[in-house]
Amino acid sequence: MSEASSTNLLEMINLTKRFPGVIALNNVSLKVKAGTVHALMGENGAGKSTLMKCLFGIYSMDEGKILLDGKEVSFANSKQALENGVSMVHQELNQVRQQNVMDNIWLGRYPKKGIFIDEKKMYEETSAIFKSLDINIDPRSKVSSLSVSEMQMVEIAKAVSYHSKLIVMDEPTSSLTEKEVNHLFTIIKKLQSENVAIIYISHKMEEILKISDEVTIMRDGQYIATKSAKELTTDEIIKLMVGRDLSQRFPEKINQPGEVTLRVKDLTAETEGSFSTINFELRKGEILGIAGLVGSKRTEVMEALFGIRGLKSGSIELNGKVVHNHSPQHAIKNGFALVTEERRTTGIYPQLSISFNSIIANLPQYRKGLFLSESKVHDDTKWVIDSMKVKTPSQNTPIGSLSGGNQQKVIIGRWLLTKPEVLLLDEPTRGIDVGAKFEIYQLINELAAEGKGIIMISSEMPELLGVTDRILVMSNGRAAGIVETKTTTQEEIMRLAALY
Repeated sequence: MSEASSTNLLEMINLTKRFPGVIALNNVSLKVKAGTVHALMGENGAGKSTLMKCLFGIYSMDEGKILLDGKEVSFANSKQALENGVSMVHQELNQVRQQNVMDNIWLGRYPKKGIFIDEKKMYEETSAIFKSLDINIDPRSKVSSLSVSEMQMVEIAKAVSYHSKLIVMDEPTSSLTEKEVNHLFTIIKKLQSENVAIIYISHKMEEILKISDEVTIMRDGQYIATKSAKELTTDEIIKLMVGRDLSQRFPEKINQPGEVTLRVKDLTAETEGSFSTINFELRKGEILGIAGLVGSKRTEVMEALFGIRGLKSGSIELNGKVVHNHSPQHAIKNGFALVTEERRTTGIYPQLSISFNSIIANLPQYRKGLFLSESKVHDDTKWVIDSMKVKTPSQNTPIGSLSGGNQQKVIIGRWLLTKPEVLLLDEPTRGIDVGAKFEIYQLINELAAEGKGIIMISSEMPELLGVTDRILVMSNGRAAGIVETKTTTQEEIMRLAALY
């Protein structure tokens, strides 16, 4: 943490933003000093992202004013914000994945040599920024070949390339390993030393207390408090965020695992260097966690079960019968469902309604001749909203305008409409706040209690220990061991994760 500057670089005064049927921001104020890290916290739906989108010119505010360096500003779009030294690293990465890294960084403002793009200059400037931030990525690499954490680093480098005086980071560590988080913190400290202000949005309490100078907490679209990070504890932050004491982070377990429903035998990926000889069983009503370090091929195993990735050998048995999931369509037909890690990229159609996003995995069920049965679509969407406790003005609301937690509930509801026997969850609470996490945990618990077999990948150790019955630990593409959640420790899981 830095010594806080006395100068307010940014002042957002009494901002109000309305959407049809919802007041997203109600008279919210925020002051950020130059050269400091200012954390912005609150449950999903608290208004954090809306406030930042008003700053960044994505939304226009209905009331209030914004001062930057003491001058009133109102950006009409993100281009204006960037040109005025305000940049944002979004949680859901919006990159042109088929282009290379340097194209993504300089898109719309390429260095020119006459009428041509100066590739040499672009490469040199990108390399110089990467070197200054200690980022080891080839500027000519295709973005699609990068890991999620590398894409995140490219976005941070892009923000720096604008010579920004204020950078908003929205859940910047949601896909990073501990080593990468420490690297990011080093970058943040370097930016602070250059008097750059950082607005840091995260649900990770330990990070907030470690990196921040000040913390502003929002709830239900309203400003609650701003405090020095030194004065706060995790419990105090949670109490301010949710308006209640959350002493119990995980719901009481109510599921009773029964007979074996899924047998995975000697599963080996088609792709060389991926996973091999994976063996495990899943019981009816069991929550099986998958732990492992980044690169352990947890997601690849999940995708193979769902027919996204090809298999070289091995078998999948469901209820004693061998199933061949050659594609997601086969997997759905065979009783499998997958909630992916990258919600925005592979999980939702952000511009389309909750209704569309609820029924899309099960479309044939709604066909009535050439048309869809409107009443059945309406009834099933209502079931998703009611049973998943989705906060939304209506079924027709675009899913992209909901908070991350509510989007995730719609996706889980969508897959439950396919009546799966095995539910695959890849990082189901990534980027979701502490209150919404509890609701998702409750939901997972209830589904298991109804007899669903659930496999859940998580990078958060407390989550795995708080929610699952057993944990399969992956290490470098191999199953390093399966442990009983009740009797294992974080140390044992980490030892197995580093085995190969």
